[in-house]
Amino acid sequence: MDKLIIGSICQSTGKTSLIVGLAKILKKKIGYAKPLGDRMLYRKKRLWDYDSALMTNIFGLEEIPDDISIGFDHSKLRFMYDETTIREKLSSILSDVGKGRDIVFIEGGKEINYGISVHLDVLSLAAYTGARLVLVSSGNENAILDDLMFLKKRMNLSGVNFGGVILNKIPNLEEFKDAHLGALEGSGLNILGLIPFQKELTTFSIGYLAERLFAKVVTGEDQLQRRIESVFIGTMHVHAAQENPLFKEANKVVITSGDRTDMILAALESDAACVVLTDNIYPTAKIIAAAKEKNIPLLLVPADTFQIARQMDAMEPLLTKDDHEKIACLERLVRTHVNVEKLFTG
Repeated sequence: MDKLIIGSICQSTGKTSLIVGLAKILKKKIGYAKPLGDRMLYRKKRLWDYDSALMTNIFGLEEIPDDISIGFDHSKLRFMYDETTIREKLSSILSDVGKGRDIVFIEGGKEINYGISVHLDVLSLAAYTGARLVLVSSGNENAILDDLMFLKKRMNLSGVNFGGVILNKIPNLEEFKDAHLGALEGSGLNILGLIPFQKELTTFSIGYLAERLFAKVVTGEDQLQRRIESVFIGTMHVHAAQENPLFKEANKVVITSGDRTDMILAALESDAACVVLTDNIYPTAKIIAAAKEKNIPLLLVPADTFQIARQMDAMEPLLTKDDHEKIACLERLVRTHVNVEKLFTG
């Protein structure tokens, strides 16, 4: 059984998405563990890690999500475990998830040092398990180059089965290759893949938005899989909104107070993907009828427009089990841009 640790040099590099793409193209029986959870999800009166729940759902894994993580809270973990008992717990989890599996993916925390105080950073995981470690970096070229040079000059990887690095979400792939790939390969770093930025992976569905905002779906229940690509804050006069180029964009969500009948109707006429009605003001019968006629979702939320705008600005476009187009995209990207054979042998 192969064991592969996927870790991040910095936050939000796309580890989970990369694992999904790899698992899809390998077409093997996979196991999955995320020893240190960092995205808490409360389901069925239990705390789960979001990524653990996602992987079990996408690949039909038998394990309960909270059984493939040791925990979340650092202070609680420090109280419950020392390094020896952490290693024992990790060994038990990997033994369970590895039964009858060809490969086990072990996902690290949100950055390379995350969990070191509780013995669960990726370097510790690699040392404990003997698994092959692959690190992921992403962002603009300066961020990626800083990550890689820090890794090369400052990180001690002795005693670790280090496979190399995958560079993800590269904005200008060909320019990056021309300018930097030769020097990076010459530095001795094992570059396993360079994956271009894909805008479609940064969008999310109306259903995802509704779940995250704890919104009531008033109309358009059958349109919840439609993708959202931009956000318009409808607080100004409706004529000013209609003259704004952003208001004319397709696949936008318009956020406005539920009593702004003029703005809501204008949003419906502009073929908005959906309208978020704030302040818990239920729409009039006229608005509901217009939204039903155009089959546009209306989402009702208790918070005000400013609060909802802030929530959406901070919202990560996390992968979901129903994101079939995204999952297909991830499979295509990994197949095209990652040297999978070298991942295990190079």
